[in-house]
Amino acid sequence: MVDDVIIALSTPVGKSGIGVVRMSGKNCLDIAKKMFTPLNKNVDIIPNLMVLGNINLGSTTDIGFMVYFKAPKSYTGEDTIEFQCHGGIAVTQKIIEKALSLGVRLAEPGEFSKRAFLNGKMSLDQAEGVIDTINAESESELKASSGLQKGILTKTIENIQDTLIDIMSEIEVNLDYPEHDIEYATKEKINNEIDKIYTKISNLLKTEQQGKIIKNGVNIAIVGKTNVGKSSLLNALLGTEQAIVTDIEGTTRDVVIGSIEYKGIKFNFLDTAGIRQTNDKVENIGIEKAKQVLKESDIVLLVIDGSKELDNQDKENLELTKDKKRIIVVNKIDIKKFIKLQEETVEISAKNNINIEKLKEKIYNKAIDGCDVNNTLVLTNARHLEVLKSAIREIKSIKETIFENSLDLVALDTRQLYEKLGEITGETIDEKVIDRIFSKFCLGK
Repeated sequence: MVDDVIIALSTPVGKSGIGVVRMSGKNCLDIAKKMFTPLNKNVDIIPNLMVLGNINLGSTTDIGFMVYFKAPKSYTGEDTIEFQCHGGIAVTQKIIEKALSLGVRLAEPGEFSKRAFLNGKMSLDQAEGVIDTINAESESELKASSGLQKGILTKTIENIQDTLIDIMSEIEVNLDYPEHDIEYATKEKINNEIDKIYTKISNLLKTEQQGKIIKNGVNIAIVGKTNVGKSSLLNALLGTEQAIVTDIEGTTRDVVIGSIEYKGIKFNFLDTAGIRQTNDKVENIGIEKAKQVLKESDIVLLVIDGSKELDNQDKENLELTKDKKRIIVVNKIDIKKFIKLQEETVEISAKNNINIEKLKEKIYNKAIDGCDVNNTLVLTNARHLEVLKSAIREIKSIKETIFENSLDLVALDTRQLYEKLGEITGETIDEKVIDRIFSKFCLGK
């Protein structure tokens, strides 16, 4: 536990009903008493009790609350003080300035959470769950980060490490017995246990695709020739007038982006310029952008005007998108005459909002592709994925050499695998990596 006291604003900078200034470290209560005077002179400052009083701002005071959290029962595991004052730039800044004048220092980004990790209040992956929760933009992302905070990944990794400890213990017991039969039997047993670990880690890695969907959302390109209703479709999907809609061909010259959340998943729609042959240089730039968006998207909505016969441009667009994960959208079914295709389509009227919800459901099913995005343990963190992929490589190496190497070398390989997995929880990770992780946190957290 470090001795210095740190302070930071825990609520966003700006005007608000309440501002929270957090202070943590040894003897921070003594400093707080120099900054806070209870309105009730007879009240005692006891842990977890919110006390009303005057907060010293230097030249003036603010009426607010102070709460004392006594170590180790605090977020950081240290003595912690929270001042709850009137939200405002001047008020919170003056509280911080007063504390700095008393020897407190300004906290670094994520330093409160870093101290919580160093003091054993949370594992490293749980701390990463905190920042993921703050940054979450969809329900599924919030569920995944909540699972990290609750230590679901930590428990899974620790269970695997327990098995590795058993393996190392088994080896130690048998090292004194060099008989070939005993050593071979021990290696057989170890090999079987390593197989089980391989399966557990492989199952975790299978959630990578789900994690990408949860973390990044689904990028959906809306493509088609001019005047098929792409912009009208974007507006219908978003429920707002995001894109300009006219009868003039080539109205959309650039990519128009809009997002919604559907069943906990973020859909990012990209309305593109109509794909056609044109001599307009500006429109051609838009068309090239459309083709680039098409290549990079997760799903393509190919929009066709259902009130007209397919023309050569429609056929070119069908060919252009055939290798993509696509949904063919036949628009303008409110007009009596509309086409039929051999391939499965979704027939809609963007103008009259017909079958828009059906299309959203189709997009959702196409995006998750059978994945359980509501799984409580889904890997969304690139660092965790890389550690587990490295662990898989080490397991394969162990299995390739286990019957050739001596037991002491097998023990060494097993120890390396144990330490590799410890990088997820922070048990065996380099200090520079820890600093880099917490530097991504906001001030005051």
